[in-house]
Amino acid sequence: MRISVELVPRSEAALLADAATVRDALPQASALNIPDLLRFPLRSWEACALTHGVMPASIPHIRAIDIPPGEDLPMAEAILAAGLTEILVIKGDPPHDMSRRTWPNSSEDIIRRCKRRHPGLRVYAAFDPYRQGFRDELDAVARKRDAGADGFFTQPLFDLRLLEICAEMLRGQCVFWGIAPVLGERSRAYWETTNRVIFPADFAATLEWNRDFARRALATIDELGGNAYLMPVRVNLDAYLRGLLPG
Repeated sequence: MRISVELVPRSEAALLADAATVRDALPQASALNIPDLLRFPLRSWEACALTHGVMPASIPHIRAIDIPPGEDLPMAEAILAAGLTEILVIKGDPPHDMSRRTWPNSSEDIIRRCKRRHPGLRVYAAFDPYRQGFRDELDAVARKRDAGADGFFTQPLFDLRLLEICAEMLRGQCVFWGIAPVLGERSRAYWETTNRVIFPADFAATLEWNRDFARRALATIDELGGNAYLMPVRVNLDAYLRGLLPG
């Protein structure tokens, strides 16, 4: 089982400090995945070029709607020059600043373009069981596989029963299963409203519940032969990660 940790690229100094915390607090982690957040000046592939020397692997997120027409990806040269071998392609949300140019690409469009130009690059796509019905999401999985996707990163899950159902749906695929701590009722309301998450009846928005769930989820994912990524947003990294796994 590979374990990745998602980090927010607020600044170079903060990112390197967070990467060092992950390495020290969770030695079982072997990768970082970094989103491309328009509110920060550091792009995901630039951030991964920095962290590539801290962890064995760094995986930048690429927003499909930010890619202009053309054969190649604008950031491909920088990705390859940094020695990065994996990327995650998502469609991307429209920017709040409407003066920022976007294009009507689907994630499949960019996956297909990337695999055509850079077949040695491992490309992951997104899977979200909350976004739409299972049948529609499975159809999206098929389209992304046909475009050349090598595997999937899921939206964070909070229920082991749903994880096992989704594992049946994605049987035979390389999957990084998402786990995210949700602390406080305001954070819970955000996940329910924005991401359409349904929490289990025993959920508690506490550090203790979330650490216990992460342990149980990681054990289940390991048994399923999958990979995992932890998304510790707005939580103390050391408090959440340290001692999460034995050894």
